[in-house]
Amino acid sequence: MKFNPVIEHLKTYEPGKPIELVVREFGIDPSDIVKLASNENPFGCSPKAIESVKDAAHLMYRYPDDTMMALKEGLCDRFGILGEQLIIGAGSDQVIEFACHAKLYGGAKILQNEITFAMYQIYAAQCGASVIKSPGMLHDLDSMYELYLEHEPEIIFICAPNNPTGDCLDAVDIENFIERIDNNTLVIVDGAYQEYAAYKESKKRIDPAALVEKFDNVLYLGTFSKAYGLGGMRVGYGISSKEIIRALYKLRPPFNVTTLSLVAARAALEDDAFVQMTLKECFEQMKRFEDFARGHGIGVIESYTNFITYLLKGITDSTVLSDALLRQGIIVRDLKGYGLNAIRITIGRAEENDRFFSAVDNLLENGAQ
Repeated sequence: MKFNPVIEHLKTYEPGKPIELVVREFGIDPSDIVKLASNENPFGCSPKAIESVKDAAHLMYRYPDDTMMALKEGLCDRFGILGEQLIIGAGSDQVIEFACHAKLYGGAKILQNEITFAMYQIYAAQCGASVIKSPGMLHDLDSMYELYLEHEPEIIFICAPNNPTGDCLDAVDIENFIERIDNNTLVIVDGAYQEYAAYKESKKRIDPAALVEKFDNVLYLGTFSKAYGLGGMRVGYGISSKEIIRALYKLRPPFNVTTLSLVAARAALEDDAFVQMTLKECFEQMKRFEDFARGHGIGVIESYTNFITYLLKGITDSTVLSDALLRQGIIVRDLKGYGLNAIRITIGRAEENDRFFSAVDNLLENGAQ
């Protein structure tokens, strides 16, 4: 059978290993597995979201409200934007897909950091676009600007904070960079972890409404999968100019977000107390990871997210360590596929983190080389 030749060399996105697979492969009781690989909220989601889903469960046989009015109203109130500036997707990565299909054609190019969210490159490649990467582990906007001048990409991706490294550009530096970009180049600012960055340091906070008001070539992305704890419900959103949102809507399939997902997201949006609790706990626990790394000579990247990256050069091999942890029921993300001898660890609950520290202590002591 013949397929579109574009897909021949496409890489498949590899998510964190699910608990169910670890149970099958290693025979470990599910209650003994600690999943610290997919940057999920270890505290779950708002109890209000759970109750809202229970109350709406009898509506599962009906198609969702395709206007998504209730959630849109909540997001518009939260950010001070108009409904025409907003699109909701099945995760923010679906909005990335819309944007790529809208802008990438006829030998198009994207520009991104060398190490960043894998789906930028995957969606671009699906459209037959070339991928230009600024060198280095962290965002270097001067380098990106030079590559922008040389290659004239149709889309520039800025992930702030960045996944999988956890670093975050200052909001003012992002604005200064965008000011130098031609108005026909779409700049996608991915704020999937913005709640964490804004909580930790005010100068990292991006105001989506102000950003898209100042620049009509910017698409800001947000999600309910991280701080709001709704990864399993798949709800994300894009905020942009009316012109860009109209174009993206032409690519949106009907009923792309489920009834229960919309209900859960709206309820979660109203529970600021829950979100603030999880942010506070996250950074309190992150300090333990930083202290542990210093005590073992492990390099770290300062993180503005709900995960931390351990740089293992001179310590051990990331794949060896990840596999050894997996056999003990502790799932982390090996970053060897990104060209890094590093692991990414989601900040878990205190007891989950205790398991991680104890296991790594023993493995390093006994030569996980």
